[in-house]
Amino acid sequence: MFDTVTQDLKLSYTPGVAKEAALYDRVRRVVNELDWATFAPYILEINRVKKQIGAVVLAHNYMTPEIYHCISDFAGDSLQLAQQASKVEQQIILQAGVHFMAETSKILSPDKTVLIPDLKAGCSLASSITGADVRLLRQKFPGVPIVTYVNTSADVKAESDICCTSSNALKIVESLESDTVLMIPDKYLAGNIAKQTKKKILTWEGACEVHERFTAEDIRKFRKAYPGAVILAHPECPVEVTAEADFAGSTKAMADYVTEKQPAKVVMITECSMSDNIAVLNPKVEFVRPCNLCPHMKRIALPKILNSLLTLTHEVTVEPAAAVRAKAAVDRMLQASL
Repeated sequence: MFDTVTQDLKLSYTPGVAKEAALYDRVRRVVNELDWATFAPYILEINRVKKQIGAVVLAHNYMTPEIYHCISDFAGDSLQLAQQASKVEQQIILQAGVHFMAETSKILSPDKTVLIPDLKAGCSLASSITGADVRLLRQKFPGVPIVTYVNTSADVKAESDICCTSSNALKIVESLESDTVLMIPDKYLAGNIAKQTKKKILTWEGACEVHERFTAEDIRKFRKAYPGAVILAHPECPVEVTAEADFAGSTKAMADYVTEKQPAKVVMITECSMSDNIAVLNPKVEFVRPCNLCPHMKRIALPKILNSLLTLTHEVTVEPAAAVRAKAAVDRMLQASL
C-alpha cells in the first residue's frame, strides 16, 4: 500500500524537495543525508496534507527524530500529550505513539477523529492488565485507592480512581488521603515511588519490555567505559538501576535535566530515540546511546503516517460508557498536576 501511495504521489527527492527541506538543519546531527533523501519527500507531503485536512500530529518522545522534529505539532511525554489532546482545535488528531496514547486522546477529545498509523503499535504494560483484573483488585483491597499509569487501556482507566504518568506519579500518590495505595500496572514505577513516600505501595506484576532489560551491572559498565558521564534513568527501570543512576525521572524530566545542566557526556537509560531527540536540541552534549528500541513505537513510520492522513485510518474509538469513566480518572490526574 505504501509503495502505491508513493508512486501515485510521485514522492521522490527532487531538487525542489531538497531546496524546500530546510527542516534538515534541525536533525542533521542525528540523521544522515542518505536517510534524509528518503524521509524528506514524506515529511513535506505529510506537512502539506495535515494542513489541508485540518489535522494535528502528537508525537511521543520515543518517536524517531524525523517524526519528532519534522512533522509533529506537539511533542512530549505522556502527560504533555494528554494535556495537548484536551486542548487542540483541529478536528483530526494523529497519534504518533502507541495505542493507549491514541485512546487517551479520544477520551479527552471525544468529538475529534483520532488516528493511529498502525493498530499493532501496542504496549507491554497496557497488555499486562485488564479491567476485570482491576475489579478483582478492588475486591481484594477494599477501600484502597487505585492509581493507574496512563500506559493502560481505556477499560483499565475506567476502573481506576485516578491516573498518573512517570512525571507526576509521586505527586498523585501524595495527593491521596489513604496510607495505602495501589499503583498499577508497572511494578518498577511503583517500586521507585515507594522509595520516595511513606505510604504503603501495592502493585501489579507489569513491566515495560524496554526498560526492564536494563540492569545495575549495565550501569556499572557504562561508568567504567565512559568515566565522568552523567547517567539518567527512567523510573520504569528496576529499582536497582535507578539507584545506580545519577538522576531518575520521566522523559520530560530527563530532557529538562540535560537542557538545564548541560553535562559534557550523558548516558540515557531509556528508549533509544529519546537520546537522538534530546541531542538535536543540545549540540554541546555528547550522548552515549544504550540502544534498547521499543518495537511498538517503531511501528510508527513516515509512510504509515502519510497513509493514515490520506485514508483517515486507523480511527481509534472508545466505548462511550468506559470513556466517561476513564475521562474522570484522567481529568483527576490533570487537575492534580496543575
